[in-house]
Amino acid sequence: MNFDYTPKVQALRKELFAFMDEHVYPNEHRWHEHARSERRWEPVPVIEELKPKARAAGLWNLWRPKTHGGALTNLEYAPLCEIMGRVHWAPELFNCSAPDTGNMETLLKYGTPEQVKQWCGPLLEGTIRSAFLMTEPNVASSDATNIQTRILREKSRSGEHYVINGTKWWSSGAGDPRCKIYIVMGKTDPDNASRHSQQSMLLVPAATPGIRVLRHLPVFGYDDAPHGHMEIELKDVRVPVSNVLLGEGRGFEIAQGRLGPGRIHHCMRLIGQAEAALEKMCRRATERVAFGRPVADQGVTRERIAEARIMIDAARYMVLNAAWKMDTAGNKAAKKEIAMIKVFAPNVACKVIDWAIQVHGGGGVSDDFGLAYAYAHARTLRFADGPDEVHRNQIAKMEIGEQTSIADALSKMKRA
Repeated sequence: MNFDYTPKVQALRKELFAFMDEHVYPNEHRWHEHARSERRWEPVPVIEELKPKARAAGLWNLWRPKTHGGALTNLEYAPLCEIMGRVHWAPELFNCSAPDTGNMETLLKYGTPEQVKQWCGPLLEGTIRSAFLMTEPNVASSDATNIQTRILREKSRSGEHYVINGTKWWSSGAGDPRCKIYIVMGKTDPDNASRHSQQSMLLVPAATPGIRVLRHLPVFGYDDAPHGHMEIELKDVRVPVSNVLLGEGRGFEIAQGRLGPGRIHHCMRLIGQAEAALEKMCRRATERVAFGRPVADQGVTRERIAEARIMIDAARYMVLNAAWKMDTAGNKAAKKEIAMIKVFAPNVACKVIDWAIQVHGGGGVSDDFGLAYAYAHARTLRFADGPDEVHRNQIAKMEIGEQTSIADALSKMKRA
């Protein structure tokens, strides 16, 4: 187990830091100006301007794993993803933003050559965007077997089709006018198949008749335009049977395969957000004076700064460990480590950002310092890709199983 950055990663980190310093941080005000304007649901000009620069610098599609044609392992990508995550809109510059990375990896892993060519090609080029439609408003979607969207197979003169009916929400990315493809999860055989074999995933072009975007869902008042989180109705939506991913009844399997890498990517970016918040916290604490001395001299502030440093470093090492295990043993073998960091990283980010807000006083809850938006984003990630409670339950089950096995082995040794 070696978490040292390879020369390749060190070079990429240097290039990313330089790119962020030259192009991203100086343009944060431009992103916010667009986000507050009437044109916020259009592609952000500053992002479109910077994409070619990122691509020319060789900082494009860094997320793509070696196993699917990329140049980096999960362990190598982790510190790079952290740097991008320091500014919430920066990953898109490098074609490394959710949900596109997860959808591209899903297509590369489970798609047919035709599906990969038609949809993953443009996504890799960054010319289109995508959305993942699994969560539903009327069921506890933390249990994916609850989903109610129905997918029926029908024959007609024009061939065989799937007909989809249901409502999805928190469909991140579906608000973007460039979003051209949805990956939709629904039930193809709810009556006869086993509990985890009822679901299937289909590729559904966003322009298919019967799709209606009902509304966008703000997060603590932020609409996240142009990305957006949408509630979407699918009414008699028809797609060819060739649009199924992997095969009927394989949807739950795909979901598990997709969400593992997505979860750890979220955690990598969150560490970057927590680092940025800690920097702001330290800077503000040295600048503000209260009761005759800098806030940084107050014991409670120093304690929080120290605790933040400890927690961020702990989260980083846990992410690196999970990434290393994914690379060496596979995503399935690393499921406990992925679940652990998925619980820990969002909670760390929320706590550090909250402390940074306290140090900033009333300004912390305004939009002047970016902390309110960062907190809103970090807080949602205690739900996205599975809530804390589900992951804690899985961790406990695995731990009980492991400890029971150890106890049984020790008991047998004693009897022998």
